[in-house]
Amino acid sequence: MKNKQLGVFYILLSGFFFASMSLFVKLAGDLPSMQKVLFRNLIALAIALMVIQRSGLHFTWQRKNFPLLIIRSLAGTLGIVCNFYALDHMILSDATILNKLSPFFVIIFSRIILKERIKLQQIFYVVGAFMGAALIVKPSFSEITPLPNLLALVGGISAGFAYTIVRILGNRGIPAPIIVAFFSLFSTLFAVPFVLFSYESMTLMQWMYLLLAGITAAGGQFSITKAYSYAPAKEISVFDYAQVLFTSILSIVFFAQFPDAASLTGYVIIAMMAVLMFFHNKREGQDLPLSTL
Repeated sequence: MKNKQLGVFYILLSGFFFASMSLFVKLAGDLPSMQKVLFRNLIALAIALMVIQRSGLHFTWQRKNFPLLIIRSLAGTLGIVCNFYALDHMILSDATILNKLSPFFVIIFSRIILKERIKLQQIFYVVGAFMGAALIVKPSFSEITPLPNLLALVGGISAGFAYTIVRILGNRGIPAPIIVAFFSLFSTLFAVPFVLFSYESMTLMQWMYLLLAGITAAGGQFSITKAYSYAPAKEISVFDYAQVLFTSILSIVFFAQFPDAASLTGYVIIAMMAVLMFFHNKREGQDLPLSTL
């Protein structure tokens, strides 16, 4: 019980760190998303390499796993870029909850890629989550749906696809720190050319905000890893949705941005589906995908 309580504490702490990262990304202002991604992932790479060194692992992989590592990294990079763009142009909590759709997309991709059977309850959870997302995105057939809303959704889809590939790599015995380090290195190198050709000079405050974004992202990653060292994901992962609450509070305090009634209803529906899926997976003995990956 004590370990579970520690696990809950650390996953709540990770939610606060990731919410703070979203805040600092938005406070950094109108900078290219790739420029923000570079800062965030440089620090994540440094942390991942330190974890590898401390754990006695070697930053190596078998050749047969290289294509999957590349695919996972491409999907993860796309997810981060879309998420950062959405954070810049949406209410923080709206962008965050749409990114939290990733576990529901894992169900879909697991069926397509892993050929896993989808149960009737899981179909209900996915459909319910998409209904909640529709209330937030507010698609319209009479006019074009705002680009940030669509990209926030694409970010959740990309993350769900990336987590599905992570499951395959995990089943092949690839340690999580290796996957994280490879992804961080890939996304950093991927961002460099974009930053070189579209770099925008930054004020001292923007440098500070991006530095803080990287530090809080690393803090979130460390905390969620610590959480799952105390308790399995199927026991505590539902508390990861506390991040939406933290981002809502930060959005109100720093930007005076209040979600509208439709978005709030969408939050409730998605959170309810997540809780139901949490209990379903707990009964089935399955773990949810880890957002740290």
